[in-house]
Amino acid sequence: MRVEDADEQRVINIIRRCRFCNSPLEHTFVDLGVSPLANSYISAKELAAVEAFYPLHVYVCSSCFLVQVGEIKSPKKIFSDYAYFSSYSDSWLKHSSAFAHIAIEQYGLNSSSMVVEIGSNDGYLLNYFFRAGIPVLGIEPAYNVAAVAQSKGLNTITRFFNKALAKELVKDGLQADLLVGNNVLAHIPDINDFVAGLKILLKPKGVISMEFPHLLTLIKEVQFDTIYHEHYSYFSLSTVLEIFNRYDLEIFNCELVKTHGGSLRISACHKNSETNRQKETVKEILEYEQKEGLKDLAVYETFNDKVRNLKRSILSFLIQQKDEDKFLAAYGAPAKGNTLLNYCGIGTDFISFTVDRNPHKQGFYLPGSRIPIYKPKKVFDLKPDYLIILPWNLKDEIMDQMADIRSWGGQFVTLVPKVDIY
Repeated sequence: MRVEDADEQRVINIIRRCRFCNSPLEHTFVDLGVSPLANSYISAKELAAVEAFYPLHVYVCSSCFLVQVGEIKSPKKIFSDYAYFSSYSDSWLKHSSAFAHIAIEQYGLNSSSMVVEIGSNDGYLLNYFFRAGIPVLGIEPAYNVAAVAQSKGLNTITRFFNKALAKELVKDGLQADLLVGNNVLAHIPDINDFVAGLKILLKPKGVISMEFPHLLTLIKEVQFDTIYHEHYSYFSLSTVLEIFNRYDLEIFNCELVKTHGGSLRISACHKNSETNRQKETVKEILEYEQKEGLKDLAVYETFNDKVRNLKRSILSFLIQQKDEDKFLAAYGAPAKGNTLLNYCGIGTDFISFTVDRNPHKQGFYLPGSRIPIYKPKKVFDLKPDYLIILPWNLKDEIMDQMADIRSWGGQFVTLVPKVDIY
């Protein structure tokens, strides 16, 4: 058997079995057709080349209720050279700064402590601990992004985190007092290996802090565009609790936070650790999920129809505006926008261009839709009637930055969870 054939068979097997509990995957959550990798931006010289599209079919496990896509592409193909830089969002930086200051005080972190962040990106978070004189280590697999953190003086290694790396670090005498992973849990194909690694790297009285989009919010707000190939899994608290329990890690606190359209921030420690006691918030959110039916397959199986209805609404709005000869542009080149555009079949026939603050995306084209990406100044040069905000989770920040479009009668639009005009 050729290596390519073996890899293809491995992909088929992963698609059919739950990546946590290994149960058969027989229930569809949503089928978004085929789509390119959401962060595979196209250069001008690649416009004439063939572009790869992959199935974006999402399943729910009937045993543990983990929502998941198959491993269409390996993490090395997706994350080794990455277009997302966290520091270009002012609101995310503000959120990260607030977390760092609270964590330093709450956990008594000082120059004798160690803060480790997995998926540390460009050092957006670790920088706050570093400035406070606390030793840090970033673990970031994308070489181009890690280089930015390293240029700030932040100790960063370019590796994928797993159990093997955790053992290496412990052997070298390093363990974490605070082990952070923000929006990284969804990016992990082997969730068991990852959480096992967390346990190894955590000091006996250390704390794990993880943020991830809340599956319940995704369902209620029809946030189908947050689904793409690099997000292998989508989590409820109840499922994460089950995963962490397997590795004797106790979630002692959970908060609902507003980032990324509605996320959970969990705090965990070793079981039987006397450092932290479980708070009522864990029980309250579990009861909330139970009440909303996250242990009922019927709740998951109705999501596909909700997404199709939203698609029709989006297309109806766009068709109406073009019939009235309106000029439409977009703000942002986020992965979520690429899922939405490709699923809905939206290209330059509807949206003439998009803009983004990230210079690493400017001058490229969105995958699939081939919509060109410019600097934000382009909006003020061409004066569109509508500016569609693709990263709707940053709506308020973007509307403040681009408020001058009102001077020519321009209006803002978001498309999820419904079409809204501002």
